Amino acid sequence: MEQSLFENFDNNYTSKEETREVLPLAARVRPRNFSEYFGQEHLLAEGKLLRKAIDSDSFHSIILYGPPGCGKTTLAELIATITGSAFVRLSGVLSTVSDLRKEIFTASNRLRNSGKKTIIFIDEIHRFNRAQQDVLLPDIEKGTIRFIGATTQNPFFFIVSPLLSRSLVFKLEALDKENISKIILHVISDDRAFPGKSIKISEDALNFLAENCEGDARRALNALEIAVLTSSKNSTDIFISKDDAVSSLQEKALDYGDDGHYDTISAFIKSMRGSDPDSAIYWLAKMLHAGEDIMFIARRIVIFASEDIGNADPKALEIAVAAMKAVEMIGMPEARIILAQAVTYCASAPKSNASYIAIDEAMNHIKENRIQSVPLHLRDSHYKGAEKLGHGKGYKYPHDFNGAFVEQDYMPLKKIYYKPKDSGFEIKIKDRLSKLRNENK
Repeated sequence: MEQSLFENFDNNYTSKEETREVLPLAARVRPRNFSEYFGQEHLLAEGKLLRKAIDSDSFHSIILYGPPGCGKTTLAELIATITGSAFVRLSGVLSTVSDLRKEIFTASNRLRNSGKKTIIFIDEIHRFNRAQQDVLLPDIEKGTIRFIGATTQNPFFFIVSPLLSRSLVFKLEALDKENISKIILHVISDDRAFPGKSIKISEDALNFLAENCEGDARRALNALEIAVLTSSKNSTDIFISKDDAVSSLQEKALDYGDDGHYDTISAFIKSMRGSDPDSAIYWLAKMLHAGEDIMFIARRIVIFASEDIGNADPKALEIAVAAMKAVEMIGMPEARIILAQAVTYCASAPKSNASYIAIDEAMNHIKENRIQSVPLHLRDSHYKGAEKLGHGKGYKYPHDFNGAFVEQDYMPLKKIYYKPKDSGFEIKIKDRLSKLRNENK
């Protein structure tokens, strides 16, 4: 007997209708065709690869990757409906290899006896370890099953290479305000949503939900359901005001998994590098709101002060190091003020990566060329017997000369690594070095 779409939710209920009544609103009103699916036009518009793969029923393995509530599970079920496939839903958190093997065995029998294909959908596939993911490979290869995996994490970090190479990988985006509004309006007119009730929503309530659900359709529909259920239960006509919407929407939770961590710190650094203190402060606020490690943020600011500001403003490194020490001593919530000072200073400071380039060029030169010996006149002459070896002989002590400078060779080869830029204090360094280098020719 084939597994019902609703079996995975609660096996204690005796009918689909009774089971449907206890499902969350988002599950009750799953789209039945593409006209009821809103968003992800970059993947599902006519002529796009994913749409063509679905319409032609020509895929074997798909990985859907995107933030919560963007439609991954909904799309997987829609694919099963459109392709006439049996749909089996497993959880990367709860399901075991035994569960997976059992479903693959059932899918094999179904294919052999009726010719019907089976889609095995694994939600949060990134929670499966390597061994669990490897179990899928032979049966995907043989065509016993069709696999759809959903994950909020970057699959290239968490999915094994053999499974990735066999899969079409598609990134879904958080839904925009317009699509969230369309979903809400469609749902309140859907008979499956609230049977026997007529639902109306004010424009400002609709705008509030669409704006504040962070692109998460499930969150918007949960708020809508709460607003309906907490209204007068005896009334068949329900009106949702903005106050109803505000009281029904829970405090926002940031999408801040591994991708959020790396992407946000990247935006943070690039905003400081681009001398945009306002954007840098925004990304700092996002990281703090998400509970990012404040010492991680502080260390990144210290690195930035040297890598991207350098000698264009030597004070930046002092401020960054002081901020890191202060953050460690003070902690949150006051640490946010210290971090904000360091961030705004570094973002506003003149920029130069000349020191960073210099050390990388020198290290690459050492790696790719013969190592130069230290010239005799520069070698340590402070130990017994050094003089007999000629160490230090001919060395000119710069402080014995005007301007504390004297021409002499400090390296066997002549090569310039440090090239100061026309930025901030480094302009003065460039002028001095240019003068000295010209005199040394």
